[in-house]
Amino acid sequence: MVATPRTVPTSTVTTWPVGVNTWVWTSPLTDRSLAEIAPRVAGWGFDVLELPVERLGDWDPRRAAQVLADNGLAASVSLVMGEGRELVAADARTVGATQDYLRAVVDAAHTVGARVIGGPAYASVGRTWRTTPQERADAVAELVENLAPVVEHAIDAGVVVGLEPLNRYETSLINTVDQALDVVGRLPAEGIGLMLDVYHMNIEERDLPAAVVRAGARIAAVQVCGNDRGAPGGDSIDWPALLAALERAGYAGPLVIESFTGQNATIATAASIWRPLAASQDVLATEGLAHLRGLMPATQV
Repeated sequence: MVATPRTVPTSTVTTWPVGVNTWVWTSPLTDRSLAEIAPRVAGWGFDVLELPVERLGDWDPRRAAQVLADNGLAASVSLVMGEGRELVAADARTVGATQDYLRAVVDAAHTVGARVIGGPAYASVGRTWRTTPQERADAVAELVENLAPVVEHAIDAGVVVGLEPLNRYETSLINTVDQALDVVGRLPAEGIGLMLDVYHMNIEERDLPAAVVRAGARIAAVQVCGNDRGAPGGDSIDWPALLAALERAGYAGPLVIESFTGQNATIATAASIWRPLAASQDVLATEGLAHLRGLMPATQV
């Protein structure tokens, strides 16, 4: 039997806000670096600045809210699952501390006016382990149970947790949209959805636009970059088809460029950035912005 070809429209009518993560330039984010980055990003025409919370206290949410307001920027917030942050297959103390961290990230997002906190809210990045089907089912059930109080807190704060699938080299638990849907489908939609990261999806999904459509109304946030983790555009990803799928899924939130600087030893090692991905980090951001804007007919003059 010959499979029927999948048809995905390649033009869009939606205009999405475009954002950029401060990891493009620095790690960890601080009040000082935010004050330097925000006006540049606003001047280039970005709508949103994404603020990672690597450690609580690295930057002050109230000060950040004012900096963003002064520069006409909206906020998104990314959670960071570093070593020791675990919601599955861990002792009760570790799980409790991780839940406390995630609730604090929710509070930071509420303060800066971000609608979503996004990231792999299940296990530390880089942690992988083999499971039988039953062990995996048990781990998913445990994750749902341990996420529930965080999601409840998020609902009270008017924030949504965006659960992010990562590629197989960074986690063994949630790699695909379907695996993530299995988790968020057991929790209230008003408090949890999916963060889709094109970099990871390009590795794990056999049909990236179709996976976006399956995620549908549960998409809470979207991070974008080229297939090499550089700027969107000029790479192997079919961007018109991807945006058409996001439109079909009904997603109207920001498209946030997430890439990393190789100039910071910690982040370069964590994200495996071994070579420059653009002439400069500013060029990476501005070329990515130009490419995404160019795909949105409503923004073209």
